[in-house]
Amino acid sequence: MTIILFAWIVVIVGPVTKKLYSYFLKKNMPVNKAIYYNRKVIHMAAGLAVLLAPFFYSTPILPFILSMAFAILTYIPHRIGKLLCWFQTEENMYEVHFCLMCGVVITLSWIVFNGNFWYGVIPVSFMAFGDAVTGIVRNMLYGYRTKSWYGNLAMLGVTLPIGALIGVPGIIAAVVASFVEHFEFKGIDDNIIVPISSFITILVLSSIFK
Repeated sequence: MTIILFAWIVVIVGPVTKKLYSYFLKKNMPVNKAIYYNRKVIHMAAGLAVLLAPFFYSTPILPFILSMAFAILTYIPHRIGKLLCWFQTEENMYEVHFCLMCGVVITLSWIVFNGNFWYGVIPVSFMAFGDAVTGIVRNMLYGYRTKSWYGNLAMLGVTLPIGALIGVPGIIAAVVASFVEHFEFKGIDDNIIVPISSFITILVLSSIFK
């Protein structure tokens, strides 16, 4: 299964989004906008892989290795100065943070919640799908990276049903994630603050709402 998930993400990151990038440019879409859409497509593709983890793995070892492998693979182009131009930018390495947080949060959930992946999958899904949707909405409305409550409302519409899968802690975590995403935290991007804040919320509330 690990090989299949690896191949799935490689195909999306490689030929699929590369072709999307060419298509967007042919439609005279600004480069920054095309890149931003591709990053969100990759977010959601990775999110689908994360959702499968609880069904195919009994420990977080392989998911963690897979996440770290992609973190390294996305970091190398930044390191050597040869960016994958259809989804990477010189301004940030947020996609690397995305990969790191997938592995870290899922592993933490397995350790803290006695082998339960879902308490990690939910926060990562907020990042993968919720943050992707808010980004797409903002990109459509404004054409560049910015913050907007319209995007956060769209994010809430996605994260609420996902959070509801684990009850009240997940629902409240969805609200927290959709709220904190609106704000800029110096040195900490959305790919870190969204899963961490929602994971902590679930961790705290799970002891109350048993």
